[in-house]
Amino acid sequence: MQWFEDDHLWRELREVLFTPETLAKAPAEIDALWRLVGPRAGAAVLDLPCGVGRHAIELARRGCRVTAADRTRPYLLEARDAASAVGVELELVEADMREFCRPGAFDFVFNLWTSFGYNADPADDARVLANFFASLKPGGTLVMELHSKETCAKVFRERDWRRLPDGRVLIEERAVRDGWGWIDNVWNVLDGPSRREIRFGHRLYSAIELCDLASRAGFTDVRTFNGLTGLPFDHGAERLAITARRD
Repeated sequence: MQWFEDDHLWRELREVLFTPETLAKAPAEIDALWRLVGPRAGAAVLDLPCGVGRHAIELARRGCRVTAADRTRPYLLEARDAASAVGVELELVEADMREFCRPGAFDFVFNLWTSFGYNADPADDARVLANFFASLKPGGTLVMELHSKETCAKVFRERDWRRLPDGRVLIEERAVRDGWGWIDNVWNVLDGPSRREIRFGHRLYSAIELCDLASRAGFTDVRTFNGLTGLPFDHGAERLAITARRD
């Protein structure tokens, strides 16, 4: 079993990943996405993986027809309840990125917030991109947004800590291996005398490596940006975003 197939781990990560602050950033992040690729109202959009639905709900509020897919059922249930609370509709699908494919169904596929490269076998990453390509309509657009080798190296620290909104302390430890090809993470959540350890990792792609992977999947007009800002991906970039087209 790979780390991301552990449902208990995702339950442990829920309160650390999706803090109130993170959830509150979703409208601004979708504002930036809207400026970058301009999905029209009524566009068919796939958000994969969708997590607890923070981006999917914002897209639905702007009139998109959103399919939100994730392999973690509790996250999907939370997304369902959050969508209902604000009066928008999502199609929720429990699915692994390596398996989900709906040929020619979507105008846009969004893979956001460093949600790529989890697989131990890089061939599975290529398989995910092939699924994205097949799921797009001709003329459709893929957007991926993540930390790259370049952006990670610029800010890398072996150890960090921060206080979570509920008062707990998160200590993050990181180690790179395979020539900056992979990053291992160990997160310790301290709650008074108790400690919970969470381990996970993912593959790091450079901008050119990810562009090449997208091109080999069939995409054309592959472009790089400083995150969702629309600015060039250069030495000052804080995140990597790519847009890619299916002809």
